[in-house]
Amino acid sequence: MQRSLFRKYFTVCTSMIMLTITFLGIVFLAFASRYFRQDRFALLEQNALYALQITERLCVNVDGTYRISSSLSDFYTPIARAIDADIYLTNMNGKTLVCTHSGSCNHLTNNVPSSIMEKLESDGHFSGVSTLGGIYSSSYYTVAFPLVLGDGRVAGAVFISSSAQNLTNFLIEILQMFLVSAACVIIIAFSVIYFVTSNMVRPLRCMVSATESFTRGDFTVRVPVTEMDEIGRLSMAFNNMAASLAQQENVRRSFIANVSHELKTPMTTIGGFVDGIIDGTIPPEKQRHYLSIVSSEVKRLSRLVRSMLNIARLESGEMKLSPTSFDINSVVCSTIFTFEQAIDAKNLEIRGLDVDRVMVSADEDLIHQVVYNLLENAVKFVNDKGYIEVSYRTENKMTYVSIKNSGEGISKDEISKVFERFYKTDRSRSQDKTGVGLGLNIVRSIINLHKGEVIVRSAEGEYCEFTFSVPSAPKPVSRHGSPISQPSEKELPSANK
Repeated sequence: MQRSLFRKYFTVCTSMIMLTITFLGIVFLAFASRYFRQDRFALLEQNALYALQITERLCVNVDGTYRISSSLSDFYTPIARAIDADIYLTNMNGKTLVCTHSGSCNHLTNNVPSSIMEKLESDGHFSGVSTLGGIYSSSYYTVAFPLVLGDGRVAGAVFISSSAQNLTNFLIEILQMFLVSAACVIIIAFSVIYFVTSNMVRPLRCMVSATESFTRGDFTVRVPVTEMDEIGRLSMAFNNMAASLAQQENVRRSFIANVSHELKTPMTTIGGFVDGIIDGTIPPEKQRHYLSIVSSEVKRLSRLVRSMLNIARLESGEMKLSPTSFDINSVVCSTIFTFEQAIDAKNLEIRGLDVDRVMVSADEDLIHQVVYNLLENAVKFVNDKGYIEVSYRTENKMTYVSIKNSGEGISKDEISKVFERFYKTDRSRSQDKTGVGLGLNIVRSIINLHKGEVIVRSAEGEYCEFTFSVPSAPKPVSRHGSPISQPSEKELPSANK
């Protein structure tokens, strides 16, 4: 995690910041340079015009000949010093007549290029950056205006030049300030990104550590949830998954232990009796008795395997529903008839079968299995001369079927566990020697498959009642749009068996 996600995120963020700062620096320097150039040219033009006005005033006409006052240089010098520039007057041949440049002056020895003078005469204005044909050793900002005499002739030009090195110095100072500011921003941004990224990937590292614990079979590790953002919701989902895995692992271990126990008991019985018959320990006159025990144990194993296969099919989604509309009361009646001998043996009273059709929309075979399992439990645990009562009600497009039996019932502590696999109450363990504790789990799985629910109510020493719900069948509609009544066509069994 530290080598991949943290470094990737940190590298991307820091790279974006560096690229952004670099881009901003380039743009900032470009705008600063443009601003400096425009400001410098504007300053030179303003002072060049002022110097031109002074020159025009000091240009004296003597008998048709114009002469320049010797004091012109004294007027140029203060202006030139104020703006750190050179001011000089040239004739139209480019020869310098007056110059404010101090020290060794190349203006007097080198002429301004004729191309500049021609452009100045044609355009009435010149501005640019050049060395003026070798007058300067480096580039200078230069602005010039023609000197027009009183008779309209162009006698010369007033030039004003300033070193372009000032721009370089200006940009260097701007760049230094920008770099200092950028360094402070980068340090702060990198620190913030580092801590934010560390906090962001910390839950992911915890998840990796927890996952490694899961591979070792330890499902107790949880990821701390500190924020309710996407990472926080992911951590909550991860913890829920861990809890689900822990529960499934407990169920799996319990399932394996229960299956092993349920298989071990009949297999031990079968093996012992078969070995006794083979080695002669069991005499021939008792072999039939013990073979019948072996047969019942084999049937018990068959029921166990069949129930486990049904549960596996339900959980894997292989068992598909084939819903049809049928009378569930008819299914209940036919199922009760299969327990006729047990009902007669206990002298039970059967209640609630004398009703009209109760139409539902469900898989008839699966619902028959639900009814069979519930009635089988009811017959097993009802008290002698007790009753089994069936009732129906329809609510919110669902039909609720209740199967109630008198007897000892189920204690409050055991009600929440009756639908668990292989679970048997203490009372049922003593009364039911053939069951494997999977019937109610199958009932719940089938009802859940039908988008219904199954609940149990019980009062100790009085009764036990299981209620499940399945979708009601839509009522048939006549041509006029009114529901068609459905008269009962079956013969109800006696209410008292």
